[in-house]
Amino acid sequence: MVWKILLRSHGNDRGSQSVDMIGTWPLTGGKVRDGLSYFLIGLVLHACSNGTDATSTPAASPPEREQTSLAAPLPARAAPRYADGQVILDRVPGELGYWGPASVTSMIEKGIKVAMNGQGLLDNLDDADKVAPFQPWALALYRYRQGNGLKDDPAQACISPAGPRHLHTPGGFRIIQDQNYNRVYILFGGGNRNWRVIYLDGRSAPDPEEVVGTYYGHSTGHWEGDTLVVESSGFNARFWFSNGGLPHTEALRLTERFSRPDYHTLKYEVTIDDPFTYTRPWTSEWTVEWVEGGDIQEKFCER
Repeated sequence: MVWKILLRSHGNDRGSQSVDMIGTWPLTGGKVRDGLSYFLIGLVLHACSNGTDATSTPAASPPEREQTSLAAPLPARAAPRYADGQVILDRVPGELGYWGPASVTSMIEKGIKVAMNGQGLLDNLDDADKVAPFQPWALALYRYRQGNGLKDDPAQACISPAGPRHLHTPGGFRIIQDQNYNRVYILFGGGNRNWRVIYLDGRSAPDPEEVVGTYYGHSTGHWEGDTLVVESSGFNARFWFSNGGLPHTEALRLTERFSRPDYHTLKYEVTIDDPFTYTRPWTSEWTVEWVEGGDIQEKFCER
């Protein structure tokens, strides 16, 4: 508790004593010798210099302040559009920005709630069977990866974090729409600055049996109103397509839906279809926050 103290000597108010005399201030008939007395006298001189009336009662405590969020909510702002009305999934000319933090840290079936950390590691391993509709072997593999702390993650050996996982990788990403060649490029800040190409020229997704599997697969897309719908197949099985170690095979097919409901939000929905790994197709979704005034970070994996 803080107290205001008024010093008087034989009835004479010394509140106007000069600071220069603090070293010889009379207290109980002698000179001030200890640090505590110096401190108390300094408080008195400060109060007097500001015209404050000192008393022997405790100072009033400052009123309690209502706790508020550190970040003010972003103002509502419509998604930008090209002259032809098509929504822009990237920044507009003359501005900087990129897609940054995601609302979740790993894929989980839509409507399911389980706790996990930023790497997709479950708080409770018994929740493993709730994450997705696993085939028995896939559940066993997922539990094994979770149980050993994800130490077998290929990304730790600089293997690309492909599939939907690239939207969770630190560093952010951009979505470049090339209207001249009917393509979309997704550029990633992390994962060795990789990119993927989505063709919008009307071609069909290839048969996985007829192509060499890659990390990002072969992607084709089209617009349904303001939503970019992307079909991808032709993956290899050397990477983890989600934080947390969700398994997949070369039969994996993804249907992704990208939309921008407002300037600051990207909505992402993906349907996973891999009959060798999961008992049925299932869907996961999350949002990604727009980061204004910057660019995707340069980060390269070195092992």
